[in-house]
Amino acid sequence: MKLHLALLASGLALAGGALGQAKVDAKAAEALAQKSGCIACHNVDKKVIGPAYKDVAAKYKADKDADKKLAAKVKAGGSGVWGPVPMPPNAQVSDADIKTLVAWIVSLK
Repeated sequence: MKLHLALLASGLALAGGALGQAKVDAKAAEALAQKSGCIACHNVDKKVIGPAYKDVAAKYKADKDADKKLAAKVKAGGSGVWGPVPMPPNAQVSDADIKTLVAWIVSLK
């Protein structure tokens, strides 16, 4: 029984890792960024009011907790990391949409 549970846990961990690395639909994510108002302050490859998404991806490239950290920042807002202009909270954006947006952003190269 313990062996079965260990195998099941290992399988779930591997599946979770594979799912976490699944390819993000860039067009859908970019449309979601537009719909959510993110594009008013951000662009994929150039700074607008906030940082370029590619710069965010580069900064957090080696951070294994980047998804969680960035999702929290998107939801609650933040300031000081990219300059003096604060990012307002995005409480109106669902957690699922934020997860999709962050996965897309960190996938950029």
